[in-house]
Amino acid sequence: MKIIVDQEKCVASGQCVTSAPDVFDQRDEDGIVVLLAEEPPAGLAADVRQAAAVCPALAIQLEE
Repeated sequence: MKIIVDQEKCVASGQCVTSAPDVFDQRDEDGIVVLLAEEPPAGLAADVRQAAAVCPALAIQLEE
């Protein structure tokens, strides 16, 4: 799985960090998503899918 985030779309809701804190973080200055692992371990796949599903801005895309 490869993750692509669109920081331009991000609305800084933090839902991705709540769902997958080992994969996503937020910038201190504005809360915009920061990708920590472009290709996370398989064990985090369910968390990453959840993060993409709950993103209100649809800023997270997954390539399986």
